[in-house]
Amino acid sequence: MARILITSGPTRQFLDPVRYLTNASSGRMGKALAEALLGAGHDVVIVSGPVEVTYPARAEVLPVVSTEDMLEACLNLFPECDGMIAAAAPCDYRPIRVACHKLAKTGESLNLHLVETPDVVALCGAIKEHQWIVAFALETEDHRMRALQKLERKSADLIVLNGPGAIHAADTEIEIIDPRGEILAAIAGSKQKVAQGIVQLVQERLLEKN
Repeated sequence: MARILITSGPTRQFLDPVRYLTNASSGRMGKALAEALLGAGHDVVIVSGPVEVTYPARAEVLPVVSTEDMLEACLNLFPECDGMIAAAAPCDYRPIRVACHKLAKTGESLNLHLVETPDVVALCGAIKEHQWIVAFALETEDHRMRALQKLERKSADLIVLNGPGAIHAADTEIEIIDPRGEILAAIAGSKQKVAQGIVQLVQERLLEKN
């Protein structure tokens, strides 16, 4: 039995007390992965951004809001886990300055100065020892090349490639790619079906080696 960390859902980067940058990630894949891992007999801890899905009761769930919150939680939890499946879609940018009060309309353009948020998976990859990491890559062009670049940059063992159609959808279509660029599996269907396929490959390729 392994203890596995899942990241799930979006994060929010606030512009002012009521407005924020985010994306439409629903947490459905994170939920499906948790169900599949629990069904296979593993312990699951989920670090989740704000979502409306209900995670399995047997999973330990740590809710977070920002990408920085997600990073802090993952850095604390990852050393105690055997592996990580990073299904979350953290917001990649944040405003350099957050307004203390709601930004009022002025009739003029509003210029935002954005900076990159930290890469949660890459920073976990930098501290991994015996652990393994499965990352996700959502791409709109040069799909496999960009996925492989992310796999290397994040020190991941496998990467799950999908597209924007997966966001907030019940179904998805993925490829699972290893560091050599080999496509180990191509799966399409409900997120529950896809999660089962991912977990099966994780057990064959990563868990049975340890």
